[in-house]
Amino acid sequence: MPHETTDAPAVLFRGGTVLPMDDAHSVLTDTDVLVVGDRVAEVGAGLSGPDGTLEVDASGGVVMPGMVDTHRHMWQTAMRGYGADWTLTQYFVWYYLESGRHFRPEDIHTGNLLSAWESLEAGVTTTVDWSHGLQTIDHGEAAVDALAAVPGRFVLAYGNIQAGPWEWTADPGLRSFLDRRRGDLYGWQLAFDVTGDPAFPEKAAFEAARDLGLPVTTHAGVWGATNDDGIRLMTDAGFADESTVYVHAATLSQDSYHRIAATGGSVSVSTESEQSAGQGYPPTWQVRRHDIPVSLSMDTSVWWSGDLFSAMRTTLGADRSREHLEAHATGDTVTNVHLRAEQVVDWATRGGARALGTDEIGRLAPGAKADVVLLRNDRSPVSFPLLNPYGHVAFQAQRGDVHTVLVDGKVVKHDGALVGVDLADLRRRAEATVDHLRSVMGEEAWTAGMNPAMPDADDKVLDNPYQYTDFRTDTTLARGSIFGEPGAGEA
Repeated sequence: MPHETTDAPAVLFRGGTVLPMDDAHSVLTDTDVLVVGDRVAEVGAGLSGPDGTLEVDASGGVVMPGMVDTHRHMWQTAMRGYGADWTLTQYFVWYYLESGRHFRPEDIHTGNLLSAWESLEAGVTTTVDWSHGLQTIDHGEAAVDALAAVPGRFVLAYGNIQAGPWEWTADPGLRSFLDRRRGDLYGWQLAFDVTGDPAFPEKAAFEAARDLGLPVTTHAGVWGATNDDGIRLMTDAGFADESTVYVHAATLSQDSYHRIAATGGSVSVSTESEQSAGQGYPPTWQVRRHDIPVSLSMDTSVWWSGDLFSAMRTTLGADRSREHLEAHATGDTVTNVHLRAEQVVDWATRGGARALGTDEIGRLAPGAKADVVLLRNDRSPVSFPLLNPYGHVAFQAQRGDVHTVLVDGKVVKHDGALVGVDLADLRRRAEATVDHLRSVMGEEAWTAGMNPAMPDADDKVLDNPYQYTDFRTDTTLARGSIFGEPGAGEA
């Protein structure tokens, strides 16, 4: 789907409150930001641009870097809200064992298109597509085609949950695909998990990543799925380094956090996900103690909101809730919270850039890439007064307040509306994916999947079905016991 952007020779944000995202967490009032080409040219007062400069009134608003999401399953976005009442086990069954394998390349393409525009609309200018639904190279081609058609900055984290990573990383077709498409996106990663099997079958996938020169992103510390054994295997074999991104990292031991810190890795926290699905308690309260770098992510729109404003506020809430809870358990009172608003705004911008190994995004300074967001909403009484800019971004702002977005100096959203998107086409594509899945699943299974039955009091707690390969069982651990369909999956 072709796109058009406003490609002015220069853009000048005039008179805003600027958050440059520097080490001092500065706040610059009545300040201009001049963009020339794909770079920030100047930040200061009373600036002027070359002839033809597009001037944007930023007075009363906040000018900040574009946000960076380091873990989003973009391919699933056409299923927006479907799994609102799921647990993590139900998610695993639906996507890994059953219905997820019905996604065609065109469904991957649709999910990525929809998610990419959703990201930009919310001021997320760089998104990591944690794309573990790439069952074939054709699925991978579709994923890249979609991302390349949207004027954002995207990193494809290539994965395939339907096969072991030691299998799909050895496929010559993957090497050929990467050779052809590597220049089409901002960056690339390999996405796979380490289950803790003592045989360490994932070793071959790490070796492939090293041979390809690609960093690894992995779901770590996920209750019932990945644990300390995986961290130990990775670090003992020398595969953990500063480019490794550990997603969730919610149920790890102190030893694992020490290992991550010692090897320079970072943690991508998806607080809405961890709070709701069951990976474990959002780990920032632990990660902070070990000085491990943090970035934020939203995980999947199958459950949660697709913006980082929600991620910032839920992360603050979870961290502070844990701090108060631990103090109350010992009879103490917290009188000063440790995690501050300015820190989560940093995680949503510079934190994501650091996780991707770059300092050219996530900040506003001369020479930085011109990924810029203006928060201004004159139609909303929530937009004023602007007293604490970091607190305003973290607790008050929302996607409807995103007035203007630049990526690489090009305007992709202005005056609250996306530029160059065909929403009617996106709707038709999403409806086609939904119709396909409803057809192959059947209406009864579709309805049961979206509305999991409440368990009876004597129901057993189900084992976690998480794994890479096909799942067969002669027990009731199948859709019948997960989603409440009588007798489904029983031998």
